[in-house]
Amino acid sequence: MNDDISSVRAGGTAADRADRLTRTIRDQSFPNLRPRDSATLILIDRAETVPKVLLGRRHQNLRFMPGKFVFPGGRIEPEDRLMAVSAALHPTDADRLMRLVKRPSLAKAAGYALAALRETYEETGLMLGVPAAGTMTVPPGAWDAFAKAGIVPDLSAVHFVARAITPPKRPLRFDSRFFAADVSAIARREDGFVGPDKELVELVWLPLDEAQKLDMPGITAVVLEELQDRIAAGMSHDHPVPLYRMLHKRFVREIL
Repeated sequence: MNDDISSVRAGGTAADRADRLTRTIRDQSFPNLRPRDSATLILIDRAETVPKVLLGRRHQNLRFMPGKFVFPGGRIEPEDRLMAVSAALHPTDADRLMRLVKRPSLAKAAGYALAALRETYEETGLMLGVPAAGTMTVPPGAWDAFAKAGIVPDLSAVHFVARAITPPKRPLRFDSRFFAADVSAIARREDGFVGPDKELVELVWLPLDEAQKLDMPGITAVVLEELQDRIAAGMSHDHPVPLYRMLHKRFVREIL
């Protein structure tokens, strides 16, 4: 999942978002860990005048962020960068995903987005992509369900929205990439992925302003604001992509 910063009240401008995150920093007395690469997906439904987004509530018994509302997502797996796609990421997004990354490559950039799609399916049963033109060859394990369904990921439908790195000396650290896609990119829906004994116990579709009222990690609330700015700008791939990270004990908002 994503960063575990405590909830932060929405409002204000892009300039003060990093300051609000700084004010929510918790105990940093743990052994320092290298952040794990992760990815998350925000699904947007723009069928009505006010766009809605999909969030899931995590099980109360989970060790990490119990009971919080989050976007579907999780860790990057080695197989993700090996998965074939029907269409590549937008070049601007691919370029930004390769910035401030060790050994950058187009395959690694695609792997971040693919992980977000895979994790979304594994947590919600929503499979994004297009029907395969022929027989699919997939890396073993993580992508078997896509091959069985005959759905190949389409990364041209994905937007890179934000990146955030958990502060040092927290019990878990993630280097999270946040993506967004329209609900029209969903090619298949399966039941049985959400419920009282699952990682996500419920899914909700809410307008952006209402979503901000949920009990969610601070970075989730901030990224919702970033998404709202992007929607207002027409979901352009030229819209700035922020990186939130801690430098000198304060969060900073940099543009990738």
